[in-house]
Amino acid sequence: MRRVLIVDDDPDIRRLVSYNLTEAGFETNAAASGRNALEAVQRISCNDASKLAVGQAQYSGLLTPQGTFVDDLLVYRLANDHFLLVVNASHIAHDFTHIAEHIKPAGDAAAVDASGRYALLAVQGPHALEVLQPLAGVDLAALKYYWFAHGEVANVRATVSRTGYTGEDGFEIFVPPSFAERLWLAILEAGRSADLVPCGLGARDTLRLEAAMRLHGNDIDETTTALEADLGWIVGWKKEAFIGSDVLRRQKVDGVRRKIVGFELLDRGIARPGHDIYAGTTKIGTVTSGTQTPFLKKSIGMGYVLLPFIDPGTEFEVDVRGRRLRANVVPMPFYKRKK
Repeated sequence: MRRVLIVDDDPDIRRLVSYNLTEAGFETNAAASGRNALEAVQRISCNDASKLAVGQAQYSGLLTPQGTFVDDLLVYRLANDHFLLVVNASHIAHDFTHIAEHIKPAGDAAAVDASGRYALLAVQGPHALEVLQPLAGVDLAALKYYWFAHGEVANVRATVSRTGYTGEDGFEIFVPPSFAERLWLAILEAGRSADLVPCGLGARDTLRLEAAMRLHGNDIDETTTALEADLGWIVGWKKEAFIGSDVLRRQKVDGVRRKIVGFELLDRGIARPGHDIYAGTTKIGTVTSGTQTPFLKKSIGMGYVLLPFIDPGTEFEVDVRGRRLRANVVPMPFYKRKK
């Protein structure tokens, strides 16, 4: 899991602030550096890191040779030859082994497991800027989406990025673990005026699903390719070969048999991961994510279905514990914040 949330108790305002203390079970980081660091990242990451300026980040994927997901990640360009890779910590050992092994052909590049260097706290939502700015020595308003800067927050040296996993505007703050508690308490105090109250991972999951953000282990894994997951936009099609590129380029030409879709239930109930999707008596897919959203007041979900059933407006049925519930394919994301 990625985020622990702190959220206001008024979902209609969507005023939320989220925090994540990086520790066992949350998130890890790997650093790639050296004269050929860019070549190394280009090989293991499906997105095009050459497009990143120093101080910029991008969403990407670690892929298998079959074009499926080892994990998803964020790539931060700290310097021309120094990158920070933020991955899911439930895969710490597996991801680091994959990264270290597959950058070897790049030449002068080294991977270091930097997990112990960072704790990560996130502040998300329409009031994130006003809550965090009084504590920060960084001009947060000047930070563009998916850019980051170094400075102090609550007198703690930090890296602040305008990123998040909620579909809202906000910031993620990297600090040394020994200072995480100090920063946590300072942000809680600064958030009093925003009526900050704690809540859990269920709220995080609702928010990321409303924003149609894929969850590794549910919506993307080693059985789903980037194109099946409708994530072709994170593939650097113009760059040289990378792990999984042959399969993805072939799928781009030939097409795929199935694809992820978003849907709303038309009947009362909640679709959950693993529930089967039917068209008549024929199974056409499987639910990967589902919830009842307190903000949208709808039962929504995502799942993989055969290609003839992906168009918005298409109806099918979800088998929820033996009950067939009608569902309607809808465009994603389900919710998009106003800018």
